[in-house]
Formats: sequence, C-alpha cells, structure tokens
Amino acid sequence: MSNALVIIPTYNEKENIHDMIHEVFSLPKSFHLLIVDDGSPDGTAQVVKELQKKFNTSEVKLHLIERSGKLGLGTAYITGFRFAFDKHYEYVLEMDCDFSHNPKDLIRLLAACEEGGYDLAVGSRYSNGVNVVNWPMSRVLMSYFASKYVRFITRMPIHDTTAGFVCYRKTVLQSIHLENIKFIGYAFQIEMKFLAWKYKFKLTEVPIIFTDRTRGQSKMSAGIFKEAVLGVLFMTIHSWFKNYAKV
Repeated sequence: MSNALVIIPTYNEKENIHDMIHEVFSLPKSFHLLIVDDGSPDGTAQVVKELQKKFNTSEVKLHLIERSGKLGLGTAYITGFRFAFDKHYEYVLEMDCDFSHNPKDLIRLLAACEEGGYDLAVGSRYSNGVNVVNWPMSRVLMSYFASKYVRFITRMPIHDTTAGFVCYRKTVLQSIHLENIKFIGYAFQIEMKFLAWKYKFKLTEVPIIFTDRTRGQSKMSAGIFKEAVLGVLFMTIHSWFKNYAKV
C-alpha cells in the first residue's frame, strides 16, 4: 500500500494518459494514481478504465473519478484531496497529464516532504533561473513575471507561485479550509501555496525542467494569468483580516 497519491485532472488527454499512467507505475517508488476526468469527449476515461484491469490486480492503485463536465481545475483537485482523506494517504501530489511535468520528479518532490521534513514541496521552474523548454518567449515572460508579481504582492517566499507540480503533506490540506477556496482556475495554485504559507507550514522548492506538451491541446490562456494577477490582490487584502490557526 502506497502512502502517496498522485492526482491528475484530465480533459481530452487520450493521447497522453496511457503513457503517463505507465510511466508513474514504472517508477522505483510506489505511487497510487487518481485520475479526475471532466467528461472528456475523446474517451480519456475509457482508456483509464481499461488500464484499471491491468494495474488493479493485487491492490487497487489506479483510481478514476468521472465528473459531468469542465468544472474547473481547482474543484478537480479539491475532489481529489477529499478522496485522499477518505483513503488515508499521507502525501498528496499534483501534476499535469501532458508530460510538461516529468514523472521521475515525483520521487524528488515526495522525498522533500517525506525525508526532508517539508510540508509542501513545489516543482519549481524559476527557483534556479528559468527552466522552461519549448515555450514561446511571450509565454515564458508572462508566466515568469506573473510569479514575480505574486511574490511581490504577497511576500510569499516562493519563486514559482503558479506551479501545478507539488507535493502536500496531508496535514496541510486538512488545515486549509477547502470549502473556502476562492479560485477554480490556475489561480487556485497560488491560493493553495499562499494559505500553506499563512498557516506557517514549511515550504520548499525543488528545481525541475518544465517541457511544453508535444501531444494534445494546451488549456492555458492569457485570461488565466489575468485571473491570477487580479485575484491575488483581493486574496492578500482579505488575509489581513483573517486569523490563521492550524487544526
């Protein structure tokens, strides 16, 4: 039985999901996987169901939650967090399905928490320069300076504030009141890190190389970053009037 659950939200990831699942289960460290699929019309969920027959033999380690439509990245992860609570996983990891996050880095993220004593480990593109491959310069600059802006406004000691490749210790997610999370898009990632920091958990960044997808269609847009940039102001101001106490 693994103590670590990897949550992967999917929408139209049929081209990547088969290889991603095989890559995660081929790692020398045992991880369980939860795919949260938002009604992908391309049949992503069906691929997962077929692979469940292969991998869920001696133990159930490939899980699938199917939702009725595109309900937002944040709600997909929160659904996954609650699943992790029910199944008593000690560590919960987030990653994308498109191989922009290298599955091998899951081991380093988990080790930062499990062995290094951190509560939240962030797979960071910007903690050691700019480690992004195959992105156009306009997108690199937009992402990089969005994180710089968030760090400046919030004073949060994280270089890659919008990163979606992270490992949480369970106690972090239990202390954050998930029902009060405001953002459902990519700004969700900022809010979660911000709350973990405000609750005085130990945060660290693990340098990674981020490689843009080669198969499937990106869900990123300028509007997503606009949401993050504007929303962080309200999030920070709201935090001035709130008391943060761990459960």
